[in-house]
Amino acid sequence: MTKQVILNKTFTNQDFSSQKAPGSEYDNCQFVNCNFTEANLSVVLFLECTFTDCNFTKAMIKQTSFRDECIFENCKLLGANFSSCNEFMFSVAFNDCILDYISFYSFELKNTSFIKCKLKGADFTEATITGSVFKDCDLSMAVFEQTNAEKVDFSTAVNFDIDPTQNKLKKAKFSKEGLIGLLKKYDLIVK
Repeated sequence: MTKQVILNKTFTNQDFSSQKAPGSEYDNCQFVNCNFTEANLSVVLFLECTFTDCNFTKAMIKQTSFRDECIFENCKLLGANFSSCNEFMFSVAFNDCILDYISFYSFELKNTSFIKCKLKGADFTEATITGSVFKDCDLSMAVFEQTNAEKVDFSTAVNFDIDPTQNKLKKAKFSKEGLIGLLKKYDLIVK
């Protein structure tokens, strides 16, 4: 099968839902207002791509590669299973995205930026997220168990519940107001 490489192309208002991606490699492409709902993006390589106002609800991303910082802006990625992606040189950034019920189970995503994102029920169990930033993010019901979150910036994140005895948090940053998210298991009343 021939490898189809697509370079420097902009896709606008395209509907890729419930179908296989037409290319096998996208390099420096932009996707604007595209629908990837239930699309099969498995084994596709995205290099330095930008996704703006796209919907990835239930998209299949098994062994998909995101490299050279693929940027997701104002995208919906409900239930996306990034733990099935190719970890080699994985590099993404999320800005103003809905990432509810997303999974990074046992995945390595160091130095990743999450800016103004909703991560309700996101799964970071056994993940390595060292050096990442959760700026102005809502982490309601997000799961952190055996997570390596060393040097992570949670200083402006809200609604998290992280047990310091079950996670690596050395040099992680928290605001004074956010400290309650580290104490929830103790059922304390803080005034």
